[in-house]
Amino acid sequence: MEKNKKKKSLLDRVLDILGSRIIYTSVSIIVITLGSYFAIQYARGSWRMTNKGIVANTGLLNVNSFPAGAQVFIEDKLVTATDDTVYLEPDTYQVQIVKEGYSPWNKKLVIQKELVTQTNALLFPIAPSITPLTFTGIGNIYPSADGQKILFFTNQASSKLKNGFYVLDLNSNFLSMQSGPKQITDDIEDLNLITAQIIWSPDSTEFIILSDKKEFLITADKKVSLAEQKDISFQKKEILAQWEEDIYLRERQSLSKFPKEILDIVKNSAKNVYLSPDKKRLLYTATASSFLAENIVPPVPATNTQPESRKIEPGAIYVYDREEDKNFRVATTSALPDLLKETEEQTASIAAAKKIEVAKISTEKIILADDLEQAVAKSLEASPTAFNRLQKPDNFSTAMTFSNYYTAVRLNTIQWFPDSKHLLFVENGKIKIMEYDGQNNTTVYSGPFSSNFVYPWPDGSKLIIKTSFSPDSPDNLYIIDLK
Repeated sequence: MEKNKKKKSLLDRVLDILGSRIIYTSVSIIVITLGSYFAIQYARGSWRMTNKGIVANTGLLNVNSFPAGAQVFIEDKLVTATDDTVYLEPDTYQVQIVKEGYSPWNKKLVIQKELVTQTNALLFPIAPSITPLTFTGIGNIYPSADGQKILFFTNQASSKLKNGFYVLDLNSNFLSMQSGPKQITDDIEDLNLITAQIIWSPDSTEFIILSDKKEFLITADKKVSLAEQKDISFQKKEILAQWEEDIYLRERQSLSKFPKEILDIVKNSAKNVYLSPDKKRLLYTATASSFLAENIVPPVPATNTQPESRKIEPGAIYVYDREEDKNFRVATTSALPDLLKETEEQTASIAAAKKIEVAKISTEKIILADDLEQAVAKSLEASPTAFNRLQKPDNFSTAMTFSNYYTAVRLNTIQWFPDSKHLLFVENGKIKIMEYDGQNNTTVYSGPFSSNFVYPWPDGSKLIIKTSFSPDSPDNLYIIDLK
């Protein structure tokens, strides 16, 4: 009897322990589940504890800047420093990012519930340093197709042996900066190379020199004597035809990723169409009225909330983002009258000297891939006019057309900044950079420079300008440091 009581007592204790553990485990599971749920909702901004209590459906503002460590003002109130995340009720906020020694960043941002909005504020120094790149004086300047090199000519060196064409490799490493431009050819006075035209190959490994007497194909990585180079005058058209086909195929591949609706506009109602370096955006100048339909591509969360323009007006300059299906009006050609007039005057002057009709000289960038509606690419083998061509009847026009295709620098219009998020341009004698949506128009340099040459370093850390700081000295290339 006593044994049975002990057994029952032991069994009761075991059951009590098991029951307690089950309850504890169940409660733990419930607590963990609820905790995880609230943590997820908290992270998403669904709930946020404020001085007004719990606020539902907040949005997240990721305030980041380059360089970091800047003050963040929201509606004129100092809130935090970059880099940080701020939870805000859905609304429109004026956000300012300020760092000593840098131009301030300002933007109206729309905060949406449970979505993350990023500032990605690129700050530019108020007083950038300026460093010379060349010292002997420079003539014509030709950026390469890939933007990694600059070719220029000089006939003002201290020694005649040092006159000729030079290649500047735009590398940010220390050794390249110290070595400076590399001489690629010598000078032959009989050829008058200061007036020669240059055409870079699409892969930027070669270039053609077009003088009035001879034409040469030069490799861009080693010095050669022009007297020992063969004249390629009879091969030039064939070489350029191969380069055109390479350009066409690359362009076709990149443009085919854009919606048909925007391609119809840039093909029929626009000029100076330039792909961003990352191939995700198009910069173009409208030549006729048009309209871009809404919701061409499926919407994505947390898109750019800046005002866009689907109504296309002639003379306006736009940027289209194919991932977000956004079309931003960033400027008008009327805002660049002095630069456009300067380009026209320079073209007219050169045309008169070379006895070429101005009307036959292209001062625009053209699109080669005019067959994007076809499944199979055209081929030069099928027809010599199978697609648009860059070659023109004369060397000057041909060289200009190739040059305008590679970069907008000679057109004196807006050009892409290397990060694909900003645009570089000249306005009222000042060099400016703005975001691709037309916001944060910032002056980065207002000193002396030749307005027909401003070019970005490939990583966006510097700008290259042509200028002279003395009336008795020739133009040279200088670096403006943006870091």
